[in-house]
Amino acid sequence: MELAWLEDFLAVIDCGSFSRAADSRHVTQPAFSRRIRSLEDWIGTPLFERSSHGAALTAAGERFRPSAEAALRKLLHGREDAIAAADSGLPLLRFASTHALALDFFPQWLRKVEARSPVDASIRLIADTMHACEQLLLRGEAQFLLCHGHAGVSGRLDNGDYRSITVGNDVLLPVSAPRAANDPRPRFELPGSPDEPLPLLAPTEASGLSRALAAAQAQLAPAQVRPAFTAHLATVLAAMARDGRGLTWVPQRLVADDLAAGRLVHAGDASWTIPMSIRLYRPRNLTGAAATRLWAAAGGD
Repeated sequence: MELAWLEDFLAVIDCGSFSRAADSRHVTQPAFSRRIRSLEDWIGTPLFERSSHGAALTAAGERFRPSAEAALRKLLHGREDAIAAADSGLPLLRFASTHALALDFFPQWLRKVEARSPVDASIRLIADTMHACEQLLLRGEAQFLLCHGHAGVSGRLDNGDYRSITVGNDVLLPVSAPRAANDPRPRFELPGSPDEPLPLLAPTEASGLSRALAAAQAQLAPAQVRPAFTAHLATVLAAMARDGRGLTWVPQRLVADDLAAGRLVHAGDASWTIPMSIRLYRPRNLTGAAATRLWAAAGGD
């Protein structure tokens, strides 16, 4: 059995079809299909139901998936630890974080954790979208994930294979540019109207913020908005809002300076504010003394 077979298997699950998975793995589809067939022959049973609509896991594939993810995770961790030990003699802690938290929250939070218990390790941080960060944790390329969470949203990590703790709080605020330098009223103010729908600057589906907004919209009064712009990064949405392109929801900590300086203003009253938590995720089976100490210092049990 080859390591590449496990990576191919998980690529099909992510991509939903053999052709897209083959493209993502940079191999031809016939060669990719042969590798999947070799894995199935090694296991002794089909792992996928093939159809013109794509590929779906069989019952055997569903049962094998956690083992494949765990095996890859252990191998990747072992490789990284070996490299880190060779380079510095210290273990390596791998973090994934959404962009919205990587710049300001992560350094402050890590400083507080280290004050409780010194972290005798090298630290690697990868900042990306929520979807990409989840993939890093699922693939074992990260041991921890720092992201926003919402009480009404369950993600791919909210199952028995992962654990999480709340390490901070935040809110999503609707913001807009002011009407003028001497007029602090929002240029675009919720709830809008059918006659003049408000231009919405929205996060893409890859962003974790989009999930919270979708969950909260059912609880908030309906707004009259029209899609005007989408982007992965909340910083880009905030920049477009400062430019007067529309209104957007962004984490309060991200735009605190803009609000204080009057470059952005609240685009609605408190009923439009969405409470968020800041959560730290880890695999249930966390390995390594340094990782275990950090989890305990962060408040995990």
